[in-house]
Formats: sequence, C-alpha cells, structure tokens
Amino acid sequence: MRGTAQVPASKSESNRALIIRALAGAGELHNLSDANDTQLMQRLLLDPTAAEFNAEDAGTVMRFLTAYLVMTGRQTELTGTARMQERPIRVLVDALRELGARIEYQGQEGYPPLQLLGRTPAPATEESADFTELKVRGDISSQYISALLMVGPTLPHGLRIWLTGKVGSRPYIRMTLALMQHFGAVCRDLGEVLEVRPQAYTPTDYTVEGDWSAASYWYAVVALAPDGSHLTLPTLRRYSWQGDQAIVGIMAHLGVHTEFLADEQVRLSKTAVGSGFSQDFTDCPDLAQTVAVVAAALGVPVLMTGLESLRIKETDRIAALQTELAKFGGFLTDEGDERFRVSSTGFRVNGQSVATYHDHRMAMAFAPLALLGPLTIEDPKVVRKSYPQFWRELEKAGFNTDPAPAPVF
Repeated sequence: MRGTAQVPASKSESNRALIIRALAGAGELHNLSDANDTQLMQRLLLDPTAAEFNAEDAGTVMRFLTAYLVMTGRQTELTGTARMQERPIRVLVDALRELGARIEYQGQEGYPPLQLLGRTPAPATEESADFTELKVRGDISSQYISALLMVGPTLPHGLRIWLTGKVGSRPYIRMTLALMQHFGAVCRDLGEVLEVRPQAYTPTDYTVEGDWSAASYWYAVVALAPDGSHLTLPTLRRYSWQGDQAIVGIMAHLGVHTEFLADEQVRLSKTAVGSGFSQDFTDCPDLAQTVAVVAAALGVPVLMTGLESLRIKETDRIAALQTELAKFGGFLTDEGDERFRVSSTGFRVNGQSVATYHDHRMAMAFAPLALLGPLTIEDPKVVRKSYPQFWRELEKAGFNTDPAPAPVF
C-alpha cells in the first residue's frame, strides 16, 4: 500500500467560515469542503427569502443556522430529517431566547423543527456593564456553544458564556474562536468562561485546511495494511485547529507513524503495533468508530472514555458499533461509568455485511477491513455527508469495489 490519497477540506472549518463570512458580509473562502453538509450550508445561506430551511441530517447546519437566522431577524421554519428531529436542541434554543430570540417548537418540545420568529432585543437574565451573560451546559454538544459564539460580536454588549458541567469537544470551540479572530472578532477563552466583544466582523479571505477526521480512515488503512506500507496525505497542517489531529498520537499505539512534510503534507508509515492503552475521546468523538474498529481487528485492547456525545449523533454510534463489531468477533463492552472496552476473539473478515445506520462514519470506519477480507458496506452513498470521493480514493489506492463507485454528490 503506497501512494497519495486526497482528503477533503475540513467540513467543520468550512461551515464555521461560511457563517462568519455571512455575518461579515464579504470575504473569499478557498478550498471549501465538497461534503454535502457544506454544500447544503452554502445553498441555504444564498437563499434570503425561503419560507423553510431544511438542514437534512447536518448537525452543524441545524445548530449554526438556528442562531444565525434568528439573530439576524429572519422569520422562517428550520427543519431536518426524521433523525434530526430526534436530536435535542433545547440548550441552544433556551440560550437564544435569553438573548431575545423568538423561537417556537413545531413538534416535540426541545427538538426540531423550529419556527424562527426573529429577535426582540432584550437583556439576558444576567448582564454586567461589559457583557451579556449566559450560562450554557457544555456536556451535550459544543456546536451549541459555537453557534452562540459566532453571533456574539453582533450583540450590543457582546457575550460572556459561562460553561457548566463537563465540556466536550473543546477543540471545536477553540477552532470557532480562532476563525472568529481571523475575521476580526475580539474574543477570549478563559477556561470556564468565553468572552466575545461587541465588534463587527472584518471581511477577509481564508483557506480551509484538509480534514483530519477524513484522514483518520487512511490511518486505519495503513494500520491494517501489509508491512512496508506508506501513504502521503496532502493539505494537513502540523499546527491544526482541528481536535481530530489527535489521531496522530492514537494511531501511534496501533502501528502508524506520522511524519510531517513540507507543503502541508503528512506521510504515514506502517510500524510495530503497541500494547493496550486507554483513550479519552471527549475532545475527538468522531475518531471513536475508526479506533474501535482498528483496535478490534488488531487485537489491541483499548479502554475508551468520553463517548457520551456518540449517542446523539447521526445514529446511536455506541449501539451501532456494538452490533457491527460483533459480526466480526469484536466487542465494545460497557464497563459502567461511561467506560467502554474494545476487545476481540477470533476476529475475521469473510464476507460480512455492515449496516451503516444512515451514518457516514460507520461506512468509512469499517471499509478498511477489506484489507483483511471481503465485506459489504450497505448504503455506501452515506459518505456524501463528509467525503463524497471516499470510494474513488479507495479504488485509486488499490481496493477493489463491486460495483465500481461513482463520485457521490
């Protein structure tokens, strides 16, 4: 296994940059993701008069547009797929209401779809001379916090957010703040407090980095490939804002060495597999499926923590992993207190069919197992959400697929 694999641009950076540019009023964005979530965000932001916005199954689109649309005075309905209507949004809605937003639930209380009725400027429940203040739970989704931060500069008193409880995916919060600063916002991360000064964004340009979440599937490929294998991945930075760059250290335990090259490239090479280890996924939950599959395949026991948010993703990813790993002889065992252990007994790949649960990461996490034997990935088009060219890139790397895939848009 040798060559170069192209990874898409970061969906997380792209969707944040699109919202901030819309608030700034101008600016050129380069290397935007071709993921469905980003293409969807672009289309919706370009429709100034729609009576309904459909975020489909895109979490960032639903959460970010809720804040953007209502705080910019739009009156419209915001809906999504059946699964999206099962994903909670009360924490964000409650916070926006404190900022004067008028939002009504169209179905079950606390869940989409939402009727957005604009904003009545009003002070938050707690306000200092400098900031409008909010208390926001950080233990459900960092996307709520990012949505609030991005509209913070547009508020007359700015915004001070007090984070309560365990904060998950903090690197995504730092990414949001860094992009806001790139567009001229004045903001600070003080740990349990986030501050945003009232100041208009400055139109500017930005080039989006490659996606480390997508790169994780190539780490899995190298981990399962024969000895001597290596791959080069372009557009990835040594100093990244993306929390999923944690894959570099995690995969070192699973036999993949990372070398950072010039021109924003990394070279992955096959090395010796280590022994068992523990990993907290609080800041990088999107890596959990990839790591669980590779660890089970290699017979490396891993204690996984920080998986709380996986139950409210595109599917219940913990339950999905448990079901699909069992088909191969792998196990994700609940040890209580939100601790899960990966193990395996007689792990084999011999023609099993993997259900994807409408989840792009299930498809891509299990696909590298084809290096160990034939398998079927059900509903392969789910990859369009984040990595439309995934199957084409696998074929270029030497994988055989039947039927041969077309780009998924």
